[in-house]
This record gives sequence, structure tokens and C-alpha cells, in this order.
Amino acid sequence: MSVVLRSRKMDDARAWPIIHPTADVSPSAQIGAGTVVWHRAHVREYTRIGANCVVGKDVFIDFEVHIGNNVQIQNGAMIYHGAWLDHGVYIGPRACLTNDRTPRAIMPNGTIKPARDCAAGDIRVHYGASIGAGAILLAGLVIGRFAMVGAGAVVTHDVPDYGIVAGVPARLIGFCCACGHRLTVEGNTGRCAACGSTVQVAATAAGIG
Repeated sequence: MSVVLRSRKMDDARAWPIIHPTADVSPSAQIGAGTVVWHRAHVREYTRIGANCVVGKDVFIDFEVHIGNNVQIQNGAMIYHGAWLDHGVYIGPRACLTNDRTPRAIMPNGTIKPARDCAAGDIRVHYGASIGAGAILLAGLVIGRFAMVGAGAVVTHDVPDYGIVAGVPARLIGFCCACGHRLTVEGNTGRCAACGSTVQVAATAAGIG
């Protein structure tokens, strides 16, 4: 049985967001033209999602999250308050962008911890970066332009532009081109054999393990 998506203007879906009937999208959320929100996704209050994005099945997006244009958020990803995603970002299935530096359910005296005592930290994911399936980003991080976070990584430190990180905890293992292929690095210059591009990479290149 097919399911008809809910659109604000079905005769020209490209000019309007398309929202699956089972999705829970706050009336105060702003969803851009051409964006598709799939089954059972939850988009909370005052979140802004740009144009031509994909929000996959079972995705959770917390309140006041900023998401740019052409962003892909795959099934089951969780993006918490304080996250800022630039244009062209990819979030893999079941990835989690956290926001509490000192997570506790209770205070030292045993009372329930109030929301105002959450030590929130923003996560900024810059243009074209990719977060792999099941990766976890701790609060307060910056992920650079076209960086790539490996599947299952636990990221505890900032990632430079074009940087590739993997592992638990994640460490820098190389650099990748905007096209996604690995760069050959000499000094601070990275060259892509796949597309021929040349980019400048971080001075940390010499310390790659």
C-alpha cells in the first residue's frame, strides 16, 4: 500500500516541503522548499531546516537546531539542541550529535536535575562535511569544511577542514578531497588523484598516525 506524502502545495511539490503523515513537525519549525521529511521523524520547536534537504525515517531533531540547504540526514540520526549544520552536510544513519557536557539525571542531593543546569555545548558542522553511520559527536565540537568522520567514531576534539577521523576515541588518520576521495599530502598541500584538485590542509598533517 502506498502512502501519499503531505505537502503544502501538492501541484508543485518542489516549491514546498513534503512531510510524511507520520512525521511530527512542530508548527513553529521552518522547513525549506523541496525538503522531504520521512516516516516518524520528529522536528521540534523553532528548528530551521533549509531547502532541498532529506530528513530520514525516525530522525530526531531537537528544538532551535539550525540546518542549511542540501543537507542529508539519514535514518535514525539524533541531532540535539545547539547543533548548527552548514549547507551540504551529510549525517549518516544512527549518528548522534550530543549537547550536554555534564550529563546527569539527578542533582547531588537526589532531586531531578532541572534543564537550566544542563551544561550545553554547541556542535558546528561546516560546509560539505560528512558524519558516518553511528558516529557520536561530543558537545562543543567544530567539524571543518569537507571533513569526514568515520562510521562508529567517537569524536572528542575538533576536526580540521578536509580531515578524516576514525576510531574510539577518534583520531586524525588523513585528509580527503571535497569529492570524497583521500588526498595525498605533501607538507600542507593535499592532492586528489581522482579529480585533480589541490587543497591546503592543516599543519597537523605531519602528526597523522
